[in-house]
Amino acid sequence: SLAAVPFVAASAEQATPPAPQRTFGYAIVGIGDLATDAILPAFANTTRPRVMGLVSGDVEKARATAKQYGVPDRGLYSYDTFDRIVDNPDIDAVYIVLPNNLHAQYTIRAHKAGKHVLVEKPMANTVAECDAMIAAAKQANRQLLVGYRLRYEPYTQAMIRMAREQEFGPTRAIVCEAGFNIGNPAQWRLTKAVAGGGSMMDIGIYSVNAARYLSGEEAVEVYATEYSTPGDVRFKEVEETVHFHMRFPSGVIASCMSSYGVPLNRFRVHALRGSFEMEPAWNRTGLRLRVMRGSTVEQRYLPQRDHFALMMDHLAERAATNTAPLTDGVDGRHDMRVIEAVYESMRTKRPVTLV
Repeated sequence: SLAAVPFVAASAEQATPPAPQRTFGYAIVGIGDLATDAILPAFANTTRPRVMGLVSGDVEKARATAKQYGVPDRGLYSYDTFDRIVDNPDIDAVYIVLPNNLHAQYTIRAHKAGKHVLVEKPMANTVAECDAMIAAAKQANRQLLVGYRLRYEPYTQAMIRMAREQEFGPTRAIVCEAGFNIGNPAQWRLTKAVAGGGSMMDIGIYSVNAARYLSGEEAVEVYATEYSTPGDVRFKEVEETVHFHMRFPSGVIASCMSSYGVPLNRFRVHALRGSFEMEPAWNRTGLRLRVMRGSTVEQRYLPQRDHFALMMDHLAERAATNTAPLTDGVDGRHDMRVIEAVYESMRTKRPVTLV
């Protein structure tokens, strides 16, 4: 199923209702803008998940945030004391919201502490790091979910159903474009050692993931070219814009773009008897789905849901049943495999075959 697996409801014949499932405690690792603007407010919309821990290098900010969300003092950690979460039974999972180069380290440490992990995308900076994270989850018998929030919301799930069920016939081509004009040149996303790359790592991963879930296949060939504005201080270490093509076993080609220089926000499927697209496609709110048949354009309306709440609920559900989440470590590794091939193609100026 494309949707999160729901809990099984008690049948009407049961004489007594089942005991309510206990809360599922998360520790948020890194309380920057994404955590404070989107993740922490999402707990108001979750079913079982509750925020029971915060990990931060800023003691005062952590205390103020803890007070705002009712996090107990025993749930506050610094990066130096992070490993002590092993002794905190209130914390079932950690949500890692750190710069990319720290994802693997904190995922592995969290699994060693016996916790489930939700890690922001990209999963890591290399395929080798992804492999180490997957192995740590397996060794700890804990679940690893990569934060592809779009896979849990109704519009993206509708796009996938339309493509897979061939509502307009078989898919012939896919277009995925994701980009924005990045600001502060001093931010970590523009430092290669931390981010692992530029727009391709940060926003291009939306296009990679969308091409994969809309096709329902894994790419067999990648070809990429790049462009960075000469003299722009933001792009001294990382790339600005990447055009890349992903070829799939069926013959479908996804034409994709990532950019730190221009706003791009569309995923489109061209099928035999029509096209359908999301634009905006990757926003946290305000997504739109359109169907085009000849000169006819149809707008489809679906519920707007809290992506982060859906994702955190899903991990709690899958942890309860000890089953892999929809967007597990293998899914994250597939994207990183494509991204590594994109960078190789950019360097060699040749197509790269994926086997």
